[in-house]
Amino acid sequence: MYKFIKSIFFQFDPEAIHYTVTDTLKMMQKFWGFPKLMRGIYNLEYPLLNRKVFGLDFKNPVGLAAGFDKNGDFIEEFANFGFGFIEVGTVTPLPQPGNDKPRMFRLKADEALINRMGFNNMGVDVLARKLKSVKREGLIIGGNIGKNKNTPNQDAVSDYIKCFDALFDVVDYFVVNVSSPNTPGLRELQEKEPLMHILNALQKRNLKNDISRPILLKIAPDLTDPQLDDIVEIVQETKIAGVIATNTTISRDHLTSSESEKNEIGGLSGKPLTKRSTEVIKYLSQKSNHSFPIIGVGGIHSAKDAQEKLEAGASLVQIYTGFVYEGPGLVKRILKGLIKHNKL
Repeated sequence: MYKFIKSIFFQFDPEAIHYTVTDTLKMMQKFWGFPKLMRGIYNLEYPLLNRKVFGLDFKNPVGLAAGFDKNGDFIEEFANFGFGFIEVGTVTPLPQPGNDKPRMFRLKADEALINRMGFNNMGVDVLARKLKSVKREGLIIGGNIGKNKNTPNQDAVSDYIKCFDALFDVVDYFVVNVSSPNTPGLRELQEKEPLMHILNALQKRNLKNDISRPILLKIAPDLTDPQLDDIVEIVQETKIAGVIATNTTISRDHLTSSESEKNEIGGLSGKPLTKRSTEVIKYLSQKSNHSFPIIGVGGIHSAKDAQEKLEAGASLVQIYTGFVYEGPGLVKRILKGLIKHNKL
C-alpha cells in the first residue's frame, strides 16, 4: 500500500509534500477514533523492547531523528506510529528561515536524500511553549539544539546555553548539534577545544531542583579515526551522557544517481550512509570500552539495519530517511525483527 502512496508523494517537492502530509495528520488527529486506530495499526507493546538508557525508561529503542519535527508541531501524531522516543529540533535561540528553497532533494536510485535546510525553525521560545502542552503518555522527548547562522563560532556557547535553559523543563534529554554541514563553519565546533568549552558550559548549568538532563553529542560520519578518538576523550572528560552517531555526510562516494542529483550541496542521508554510520558506532563503542551509550542513526531502512547498529554497540536507534522511503510501518517491522532476533 505504501509503495503506491509513495509513488504519488514522490511526484512532488520533498519539503512541500512533507508539510502536506504532516498537516493532514494534524487535521486527522482531531477526528474521533483516528489516533486510536493509528496506534492499533502501528504500535507494538512488548516488555522485551523496553530499554533503560542514560537513566531514562524507553518503551522501545526506535526513535524519530531530529529534523522531521523541528518545531514540535507533530509529536502526538508521530507518537501514534509506535516510536519509543522523538527528537525535536534542531532549534536555535532566534527564529531563522533557513537556506533558500529548493533545499531538499531525493536520490531515488540510491534511496537517499540530500538536504541543506539550514536549521530553519521558529526559535526556542516557540518550541518550549509547544512542548508544555504535549500529551506524552510515557513518550521520551529529546531536544536537539544548535546555534543561529549569524552567531560567530566564538560566541556559539551562548546560543547553546540559551536553548538549554529554555528547554530544560520540557525535554527529557539534550543533543548538542555541531555536525550539520548546512550552517557555515558549524562543523569547526567539533574540534576538541571549542567542543569541550560548549559541553563543559552546559554541564555546569545541568542541575535544576536536583534534576539533571542527559546531554548527548551528535557527530558527523566524516570524522577521521583520530577525530573519533578525540570524541571519546571529550565524552569521558566532560561526563556527558553519550553520542548520537551519525549526522548526514558530505561524501558522495558510490552513488548511482545522476551527476546533477548527487552534486547538490548539503548533507546526504539514507542507504548510502548505512555502512559508515555503523562503522563509526562500532569504533566508538570499542575504543571507549563501551563506557557510554550511543544512539545509532543513518541508513536504517529495515530491521536488519537496526539490528546491525545495535550489535555494533548502539543502545538505541533513530530513523529519518528510512521513514520516508519505507513508510510508517517501518517502526513496527523493526520492533518485530528485534523481538524475533532476541528470541533466537
